[in-house]
Amino acid sequence: MTTFGLQLIEEPLHGVLLLEPRIHGDARGYFMETYRDEGSISWVQDNESMSHRGVLRGMHFQRPPHAQAKLVSVVQGSVYDVVVDLRPASPTYGKHFATVLSAENHRRLFVPAGFAHGFLTLADHSIFQYKCSALYAPASEGAIDYRDADLGIDWTHAWGESPTNFRISEKDQQGMAFASFDSPFVGPEYTPA
Repeated sequence: MTTFGLQLIEEPLHGVLLLEPRIHGDARGYFMETYRDEGSISWVQDNESMSHRGVLRGMHFQRPPHAQAKLVSVVQGSVYDVVVDLRPASPTYGKHFATVLSAENHRRLFVPAGFAHGFLTLADHSIFQYKCSALYAPASEGAIDYRDADLGIDWTHAWGESPTNFRISEKDQQGMAFASFDSPFVGPEYTPA
């Protein structure tokens, strides 16, 4: 199992890896390895976004042949990070996993292709970074409604306030209902072993 040079601390949905770096610190500060190429995935694009507190982005995915695996982390601030399994052959199809990623806990989340991904920023000026295994392809992008009751994502769990205070793009407010989603994530590459 690939862990990208990081310690595996949880595997909530098949293929999703929650990772924690080994931090070496002293009076000067700290050092940690954030990524190691173990030859399993070719990363072709790095992205970074800065968001203010209360910005919700998601639940995004790209359809094949441009489906993306992602390795995500927060270098400043914190986010409530959520993934949803969109692979019909998976026993966790339609289930989600959520965790807090922050500059303090240094955790990373590996999200395989075949998952929707989104996050809610919990602090102002949160900087979110992610590696992608495929280039961004606008014609292949899609979004599941972040409010979809079938997914059962409790955004207020980490937020602590009414979700009416979220800042959401017009595009993200137009996400499709999970019940009407016809998953393109079929075939052996999307079938959990």
